[in-house]
Amino acid sequence: MLNPETLKILDPACGSGHILVEAYDILKDIYLERGYRLRDIPRLILEKNLYGLDIDDRAAQLAGFALLMKARADDRRILENPPKLNILALVESGDWEPPTENSTLEPFYTQLIELFKHAKTFGSLIQIPANLAAQLPAMEAHLRETSQQGDLLSKLDAMNLLPLVEQAQILAMQFDAVVANPPYMGGKGMNPALKEFAKKHFPDSKSDLFAMFIERGFGWCKASGFNAQVTMQSWMFLSSYEAMREKLLSQKTLNTMAHLGARAFSEISGEVVQTTAFVFHGDYFSGYKPAFFRLVDGNEEQKQTALLSGQNRFDKTVQDDFKKISGSPVAYWVGDKVRDIFENSPALSEVADARQGLATTDNDRFLRLWHEIDINRIGFGFANSSEAQKSGFKWFPYNKGGAFRKWYGNQDFVVNWENDGEEIKDNILRKYTYLKTPDFVAKNQTYYFRAGITWSALSSSSISMRIYDEGMIFADKGQGLFVLNDENKHIVLGLMNSNVVNKLLKAISPTLDFHSGYILKLPFVEPKENSDIKTAVSLAKTDWNNYETSWDFTENPLIRQKQPTLKAAFEQWQTQNRAAFDEMKRLEEENNRLFIEAYGLQDELTPDVPEEQITLVRADLEKDSARLISYAIGCMMGRYSLDEAGLIYAHAGNVDFDLARYQSFGADDDGIVPITDEFWFEDDATHRLDEFLQTVWGKQNSETNKTWLAESIGQKGSETADETLRRYLANNFYKDHLQTYKKRPIYWHFSSGKQGAFQALVYLHRYNESTLARMRNNYVVPLMGKLQNRIEMLEKDLDASSTTSKNKIGKEIERFNKKKIELAAFDEKLRHYADMRIQLDLDDGVKVNYGKFGDLLAEVKAVTGGASED
Repeated sequence: MLNPETLKILDPACGSGHILVEAYDILKDIYLERGYRLRDIPRLILEKNLYGLDIDDRAAQLAGFALLMKARADDRRILENPPKLNILALVESGDWEPPTENSTLEPFYTQLIELFKHAKTFGSLIQIPANLAAQLPAMEAHLRETSQQGDLLSKLDAMNLLPLVEQAQILAMQFDAVVANPPYMGGKGMNPALKEFAKKHFPDSKSDLFAMFIERGFGWCKASGFNAQVTMQSWMFLSSYEAMREKLLSQKTLNTMAHLGARAFSEISGEVVQTTAFVFHGDYFSGYKPAFFRLVDGNEEQKQTALLSGQNRFDKTVQDDFKKISGSPVAYWVGDKVRDIFENSPALSEVADARQGLATTDNDRFLRLWHEIDINRIGFGFANSSEAQKSGFKWFPYNKGGAFRKWYGNQDFVVNWENDGEEIKDNILRKYTYLKTPDFVAKNQTYYFRAGITWSALSSSSISMRIYDEGMIFADKGQGLFVLNDENKHIVLGLMNSNVVNKLLKAISPTLDFHSGYILKLPFVEPKENSDIKTAVSLAKTDWNNYETSWDFTENPLIRQKQPTLKAAFEQWQTQNRAAFDEMKRLEEENNRLFIEAYGLQDELTPDVPEEQITLVRADLEKDSARLISYAIGCMMGRYSLDEAGLIYAHAGNVDFDLARYQSFGADDDGIVPITDEFWFEDDATHRLDEFLQTVWGKQNSETNKTWLAESIGQKGSETADETLRRYLANNFYKDHLQTYKKRPIYWHFSSGKQGAFQALVYLHRYNESTLARMRNNYVVPLMGKLQNRIEMLEKDLDASSTTSKNKIGKEIERFNKKKIELAAFDEKLRHYADMRIQLDLDDGVKVNYGKFGDLLAEVKAVTGGASED
């Protein structure tokens, strides 16, 4: 086999394709038979003019060589009289001038020169016009004659132009069969010249190189020829290829296709490259039924086995029937019933309008998770852009899409739309200088702040839609659906969350790209009776607001139960949660049943909904216990209060913080809650958590509740309940907090290091420039003294102890000395940052602000190094 080093010598231009490797092996055997040494073979290939290939360009020569060697693998005698290979490296004409001595041919020379001005960019996509092709023989004869008999300048011109004529002749040739695996490149990768060329010459396939080559392939075919290619599958479905698709289906005949999907080639992993192999006939035959092989599952070997054995064959659909579905997707697996639904039903566009929304072009700058910023800077509930602009607010709720969730929710983000989006619009115009208005990016602004329905345009599974109230801006990926008659809003929402729509969408968008154009093409059939979608929305809304990541969160569900013990509260919550879950399952299955009947799909679908597709959050002992601890931390910080429902303080700088609003369970006076491995401070998190449990469920149940909570979050065999809670708060709470708040934490974890000498949580919204000084003076410096006192006591105990206990005490002294050393180093850094009196601008977001404190904080890289999880 060809080793990598030899391959580098041979072919830096062509790459290490398997055809070249196989061809080298064949040629190697020939040279070895003739007595050449193995080490000389690369040099021989480079130096010798291989079998009469008169090509200077190494890449083209090697391509011809590879083809010859592949041919020899089938016919060992082919090199005795080798065929002429039409392989060449295209020559660019640049700014050449046409010869003027032949007035008849001069216009054609001008045309030829213009055609190949960018030959190395456009390559074999260049098409030779029929009028020029007809003159090529005469032009070749004229140039050859001139190169022999003309004057010096004429000879030079002829020598320059002759390669253009030769390559035009090859590009104008037609064949019985064209076989290709063309390159792919989307419009974003094309340079301006190629973009303009594509727009002019391939208007129906300009979105990608591979699609342009599909069309170009027919130019090489004879009228009765075949165009066979392996390409990306997207031309079969995407709306950007709709015109091309309709033209092919009406003018050509699709003979057969192996729909390969992802993982068709072992060299290419992942889901991005999804391919199909097909054969088109150059003519159109009415009533033809192509043969399709659906091979989208499995790996390369499994696909090959399935194809050779004729598995997953579909051959009942007439090609013309693809036109019954709007956009003519090549949905060969779809039955006649579904096609008839599309053909005979009104489109959803008759009752609703779907739109793409705002693309900020810089999410890091213009988007925030709502909990990052001052709640007083967010404008909720505005009915239109005019009201929002007059309000003076900077941030407004933003529908960005998000995870699979039905009916309600995924309301996490806010967007900077201050002064009607002035900053975003200015940035768009600076970034895209060719735009005269930002509206092409900030799309459909007249729909902003309207109530509607939203969904994620890109999905990894099924579509899921959610209703939202007025006051929100929708995104380019979290698009907006606006029902023209408000009475139909819940009917449309029910349809969009039914399994009927998932089946219909797979016919027009199996790529799981659910943009607004596809949505509006869906057939709309109203059921005979309406399902209770309002209850489904209500259940989903209550579920979303049960958790503190909702801006409408009021109180923790376990506290809401008003039970005497934590265990009883969880059990009642679990019962309620299961009842809501079961009711949602019943509602969704009833909704499916009604739409299945309305669309007549009883033979193809059942109304059953798997439990994993119900998007309510399940009661979970460990997670709900962690959420309760998070809520208790929030009450300690003053974010929440046991005396009032909902968000109490999420402002900035501890300004206007009112301790009087926390009578039942007092908020911390400075927003600093220490977390230590021992009870060093009265206000440490573990001690205050005990107070919280006593306040809510009574002192008489304190030990019972602590024990239950400790067991729920993973108590170890030898631990007391207090030790488990202290360990969780020190080691695991912040990990859970980062996950809950999508790497944009609101309680910041200051840590002295791996010895855990000192840790504390600081509430972002109560931080101000004096917070670090207070942390140092009230906690760190006193703790250094306490550690020293403990060491001195242990040293006294060591002197008075028996031999058997000396080792144990000695280890304790060593442990506390390590903590003391770590704390001293932390204190030095803390003093430095405290002297800086760092101020935060919450509008900058957690990612920016978190990075201002060096390594005083834990998980710095996780917070500042990446995007939030949405």
